[in-house]
Order: sequence, then C-alpha cells, then structure tokens
Amino acid sequence: MILYYANTSPYARKARIALREAGLEARIEEVFQNPFEESPALAVANPLGKVPCLVTREGRALYDSPVICAYLAALAPEAGLIPDGGRRWQVLTGEALADGILDAAFALVMERRRPVQERSAAWMARWEGAIARATLAAEADRAPFDGPISVAQIALGAALGYLDFRLHDLAWREDAPGLAAWYSTFSQRLSMLATRPPEG
Repeated sequence: MILYYANTSPYARKARIALREAGLEARIEEVFQNPFEESPALAVANPLGKVPCLVTREGRALYDSPVICAYLAALAPEAGLIPDGGRRWQVLTGEALADGILDAAFALVMERRRPVQERSAAWMARWEGAIARATLAAEADRAPFDGPISVAQIALGAALGYLDFRLHDLAWREDAPGLAAWYSTFSQRLSMLATRPPEG
C-alpha cells in the first residue's frame, strides 16, 4: 500500500499519525509529494490531486483524511482508533470538531497569502471566530479526546499542531489552558514527533 503525503499538509499529517498509532508502518509505504509540483502518480490515484491519498493493496484509492483514518482503523481494530458502542459517536464527533478547526485554519492561511488588497477581512474574521469557538468547545468538553488513543485525539493533535505551525498569532492557548496542557503532552507522542512539519 502507498500513502501519498506532503510534509506541510495538516491533513496528511493526520493520516500519518493514524498510520503510526495503528502500527501499520511496515505495511504502508509513505511517498512524499512536493505541493508545488504536479505529480502524475498522485493525479492518477486522486483526480483532485490532493494529499493525503492512500492506495490500497487492491489498487483502490482512498482520499480525504477521515476516510483514510477510518480505513486504517479497520485494518488494525486492535488499536481502537474508532471505538465501538456509544463512544464511537462521541469520538467521531470530536474528530469532526478538530477537522473543522483544520478547515478554518487552512482557509485562513490561504486567504492571508493573497495580496493584501484582495483579502476578505470578513471571511478571515469568520474563520478566526470558528477556530476560537471550536478550541473553546474542546476546552469545555474534552471527553471526546480523553481515554485511549482515537481518531478524535489524532485529529485534534494535527489541528493544534497546524495552528502552531502557520498561525502563531492566534494565541489559542490563552483561552484554553486545559487544552494547551493536553496538547503539550500529546505533542510528545512518537507519532507526533515523527510527523512534525519542517521548520522555517
């Protein structure tokens, strides 16, 4: 199997963290993609040309990080990344909240890269507001992110890591000290350390 990734993509990082937490490193080859270059192999696998993209042993391409993480969880059910029973929905909702932080953060980063005169102050404020509300929600209810490692924790780790990587000025820790303490510990997991984006 092959996982196409870019080392600065928070979505790809989420999939790469899940791969490690599921213990599947020996079964899946990670293939780096330069985000500034066209990749014929990636375009064949994923018509959107986006990472992450996982090509299964049968040659089927899976894309979008929630789909890939669900597939990895199914390959290694003993890892418990998506639990059974009622907690399943709590964890998947936590994953969706964290993915929402990622989506808003990524959109904000892209908007800030536009020429100043072309940026939308209204949209940037909206995305910043979404990030603030979502981090406060995770601060107020960390139940989806407690317990054994899960896709909710993985998604939140990737999201908060991306805020630190690209949006230092948001200072999300100030209003979410409990979440900051959680991330300080979670960021030291081997899966997080092995997938850190490059500095600079």
